[in-house]
Amino acid sequence: MSFDGLHRVDRSVMDQAWAIPTLDLTGYSKLLLVRGGFAYREVDDPGRYNRSADEFPIEPENRARFEEEVGEVFRDELAKIENWEYVTEPGRDVLMLVGYIIDVVSAVPPDPIGRNRIYLTRVGEATLVLELRDSMSSEILARSADRRGADPAWPIESSRVTNLAEVRRLARTWARILVRRLDQIAEL
Repeated sequence: MSFDGLHRVDRSVMDQAWAIPTLDLTGYSKLLLVRGGFAYREVDDPGRYNRSADEFPIEPENRARFEEEVGEVFRDELAKIENWEYVTEPGRDVLMLVGYIIDVVSAVPPDPIGRNRIYLTRVGEATLVLELRDSMSSEILARSADRRGADPAWPIESSRVTNLAEVRRLARTWARILVRRLDQIAEL
């Protein structure tokens, strides 16, 4: 059982899932989306020349770009949901979906000085946490957590374009799982 009374759910597409024992979402037909936020792992700066480092700090401008890219992908994918009506206010039949992306860590080293090229097998990783809540009471109904890496299929040359493409691919994977699950819930 979780700290807030949720029970572990087995056979989830996410790494971990919990729900109240009496979970029944049939009374909900509308969805209120709430951005919970982003949290970044604090990483000491290993310097430009430390070849053994595998985690690097994320500069504020790159954090903003990451959040913008992930948000855009989720908005695009969530627009494809057919079985829910989106609303902006709480209500009796409104399910609140709160999303967090936490423990974000980068495997992208700082740009090298000179003409060196960097090839990566991992861009970074993060944990997506989703909470379903009753919009009127804010009672937590279910929570899931899924940790994934932005791992290309083969080594890629690190650049702003290729790194963001991997971030978008990871965000799209999460968003499509979410869309599929929300549509399945609506069909119950």
